[in-house]
Amino acid sequence: MSTNERVVLASRPTGPATSEHFRLESEPLPELEPGQVRVAVEYLSIDAAIRTMLRGEGFHTQIAPGEVIRAGGVGRVVETADDSLAVGDAVRGQMGAQTMLTTKAKRMEKLENPVTPLSAYLGALGGSTGVTAWIGVREVGKPQPGEIFVVSAAAGAVGSVAGQIAKIDGATVIGIAGGPEKCAHLIANLGFDHAIDYKNEDVNARLKAIAPDGISVFYDNVGGPILDDVLDNLALRARVVICGAISQYDDMDNVTGPSLYLRLAERQSRMEGFAYFHYLDSIPTAMGELAGWLGDGSLLMPEEILEGIESFPEAVQFMFQGGNTGKLMVKI
Repeated sequence: MSTNERVVLASRPTGPATSEHFRLESEPLPELEPGQVRVAVEYLSIDAAIRTMLRGEGFHTQIAPGEVIRAGGVGRVVETADDSLAVGDAVRGQMGAQTMLTTKAKRMEKLENPVTPLSAYLGALGGSTGVTAWIGVREVGKPQPGEIFVVSAAAGAVGSVAGQIAKIDGATVIGIAGGPEKCAHLIANLGFDHAIDYKNEDVNARLKAIAPDGISVFYDNVGGPILDDVLDNLALRARVVICGAISQYDDMDNVTGPSLYLRLAERQSRMEGFAYFHYLDSIPTAMGELAGWLGDGSLLMPEEILEGIESFPEAVQFMFQGGNTGKLMVKI
């Protein structure tokens, strides 16, 4: 292959990021410089954080118009000018939404004795997915046996793993998801104890019915009204884990915060946010446990995969429409 196909930012979205905000381009591959490698991208991770990178300012690294959309990925080295990586090595890192990556070898993480498919390193073993779920549960929420654990966006990548880890740790797990099929999936396939369909049920009323004594841990990926519903049902000394707020990312200039935050004071509870890179020392332990659970079948990671680099904009829209079950990726 002599060219690279890439998705760049055509214009900044002021609401939902749709196809007109992206552009597919082709460019010739440059000659490798000393210390560089060329990677054929195999899978790209579709994460909610991609939307927050398109604003021009914010917590995450921002993308300028004309630049390649940032996305984590996995692939294999096809050309090298650095002794640390050989042709055929599997690597993971910031690939960008493109088919071929030319970069410094030191920016890539070599995957030793990789499991297959490589997509697992973006899902259950991915920093933004499985590792994030593990850290939010084990290091922040810390559910105890018998406690009530609630997770929003429960059928998504992070939520589905977080709920399964809480179940492994002995909690009673309630998942909040959109639609009867996703709710059935949580119980039948992932082992959740209860599921609430926020599109067709009264979340607050269902929480009161399922957990009359209150919720001990809430792992929030959504924000907005669902966060308020859970705050209204906290138990004494509860922990609210803020992992994300996907309901707010399309309009970050007008974020709707919780109106019932005083429940934290009333119930002697706390709310704490995090990102997985705040817990670098915990990542090896997280990776080891996640790999073990994958291997023995204790943890399932459904994957939803769109084909081809041209489907990248569609995949971003698909996530924000709540379409995916499990880890959403693009296969190149």
